[in-house]
Amino acid sequence: MTPLNVPRSKDLAIRHITNNPMLYPPPSTPEHHPRAQWRSSQQQGSPASGAQTTGLTTAQSLTGWLDYNMPIGNIYVIAGVSVVGGALFGFDISSISAQLGENSYKCYFNQGPKGPPFDDDEDCSGPTSLNQGGITASMAAGSWLGALVSGILSDRLGRKYSIMVGCIIWIIGSIISCASQNIGMLVVGRIINGFAVGIESAQVPVYIAEISPPSKRGRFIGMQQWAITWGILIMYYISYGCAMIGSRHSSDYSTAAFRVPWGLQMIPAVFLFFMMMLLPESPRWLARKDRWDECHGVLTLVHGHGDPDHPFVALELQDIKDMCAFEASIADVTYLDLFKPNMINRTVIGIFTQIWSQLTGMNVMMYYISYVFSMAGYKGNANLLASSIQYIINVLMTIPALLWMDKWGRRPTFLIGATLMCTWMFANAGILAAHGTEIPKDERDSPQVSMSVGGGAAKGLIACTYLFVASYAPTWGPASWTYPPELFPLRLRGKGVAFATSSNWAFNTALGLFTPVAFENITWKSYIIFGVFNVAMFIHVFFMFPETAGKTLEETAEMFEDPNGIKYIGTPAWKTHVATHLTTKAEKGDVEAKLGAAHEEDAHHSLDTPEK
Repeated sequence: MTPLNVPRSKDLAIRHITNNPMLYPPPSTPEHHPRAQWRSSQQQGSPASGAQTTGLTTAQSLTGWLDYNMPIGNIYVIAGVSVVGGALFGFDISSISAQLGENSYKCYFNQGPKGPPFDDDEDCSGPTSLNQGGITASMAAGSWLGALVSGILSDRLGRKYSIMVGCIIWIIGSIISCASQNIGMLVVGRIINGFAVGIESAQVPVYIAEISPPSKRGRFIGMQQWAITWGILIMYYISYGCAMIGSRHSSDYSTAAFRVPWGLQMIPAVFLFFMMMLLPESPRWLARKDRWDECHGVLTLVHGHGDPDHPFVALELQDIKDMCAFEASIADVTYLDLFKPNMINRTVIGIFTQIWSQLTGMNVMMYYISYVFSMAGYKGNANLLASSIQYIINVLMTIPALLWMDKWGRRPTFLIGATLMCTWMFANAGILAAHGTEIPKDERDSPQVSMSVGGGAAKGLIACTYLFVASYAPTWGPASWTYPPELFPLRLRGKGVAFATSSNWAFNTALGLFTPVAFENITWKSYIIFGVFNVAMFIHVFFMFPETAGKTLEETAEMFEDPNGIKYIGTPAWKTHVATHLTTKAEKGDVEAKLGAAHEEDAHHSLDTPEK
């Protein structure tokens, strides 16, 4: 008996599971095929839920048809399509970062001393530091709101349809940005784009977490980060190519240099919208809505490879049933439930996973890398090309995490990443402090390019910047998206991940505003601040972040509710371990190995617990 006070699958004998007709249906004859069962349930009412379909609207029937009559059950395809939502964030990052040093952007939105009537042959200075920070941060501000709203949207419409709604909003924002006539219109477009990114960034990881096999969950959620890196890289080179449109002089520049990239952002959203129609809904969301036939069908399609008799399908379905049986006794949840005593620890961990991912300083590198290379003496095309190398590093170095993060575990990934990143941040600060020269404010090409460094020191600055990106990409990049969906129980997962992701965007907004001003005023000390943050996150992770790799989402919930652990915390973080090996065996049909290990773990805990 677990803290949930309902029977769990690990307490059931294999014979009980396989003999239970509700969990282990008869051989898959045509009439027993899950698609046929679903169609029958639509005509006669689902026996699992007892709900009749006579009251279904046309929209509900169409929604059910789209959820279940889908040809795609390959989890690699499902994850590969859905993470295009993450790529939208990447497109937005480089669509603005690639423009910061471009004459067309700086002249059209110019607010500096070299403004209208544009009768000089020198570069324009662009928006002021504060306004440029506002333009950059506006997307993150919209994302903060979108992430919060996405929790409610996801619980009502489902994970799949929330992602599709985000696509529509993204297209609207891209149209406004592309047509921008002034800074205000650009900010509005980016806020709308950000709202869409907030929905996608919160719900794509939830969708993948709830539909992925546990042994590879980290790989598939981590693809979200990989998609972000690809989005950054692709849009950066599109912007680089479009920068050749028109003259580089302030008198005859072309706005097509930035309008074309901002318009092309719509294409991936259109692709994602239509492809999501072919993907299944989250089985756990379907179960929560009492749509058990469809839940079983999706598990059969994705985890059982079309075999409804697969032992792991039965085992996982029982886990979901147990969790839903417990949650059925609980009233409708709100965001306040995230702060109840038994949930506050998970909420804090989820929030700080996202906060720390921002305070590593990585997004500062992504948004404002052109300033760093300007300090090292790179200008024009040389600056753009040098900046693009970090995006290539970001894409390539994310691959090891996708392949091995489920074997490494989440804790080592976080701890190693924090150690390496603080090293490179302190190194950059030391190089600029020892070898950099502060440029007088009236001589700066841009207010944010406040220092200059040359020779070997410039090469060292660039090398440490690249090494920082290479350290973030296989660690905090994918792991920070993977971890939060694993923390929360089913009833709170949509809202919990949404709230955690909103904290990411809140800090993204603050850093977008803070960084240009920091580069202008405190110069190299900015790197010291981020280095200290990396030290703090190492300490926090070591003591408070438990290992979730290889555990089902329901097993992770048990870990936080361990009666033999610390009150309101559960099993101490440093005592948790990776469980991928046993879960992989169970997914291949060897359920006994996993259940046997679970029984041994329970026996071990009972021996450690003194009698009361």
